[in-house]
Amino acid sequence: MTVRPDVRLADAPMRPVGCGSCGAQVLVRKSSWEQTSVQWNRDAMLTCVERRRGRGQFTLCANLRSSIEAAVRDGELAIVDDPS
Repeated sequence: MTVRPDVRLADAPMRPVGCGSCGAQVLVRKSSWEQTSVQWNRDAMLTCVERRRGRGQFTLCANLRSSIEAAVRDGELAIVDDPS
């Protein structure tokens, strides 16, 4: 059985998005309207107040979610599986 290589990031790489509230900058990939991948780096983790306060698994806060949605609306971040 052959394993097919995962080329999703080559076809649609993650893009930087900054939080409009705290300024934390993360890498984001929107596969669909429902699915968002967020990659945090050390600086972003230290900058985001919500993340520093959080316990357990933390993906993103409401402010960062709004910033990602704005990036999509403004055409700065594409939705990979969006046919339009």
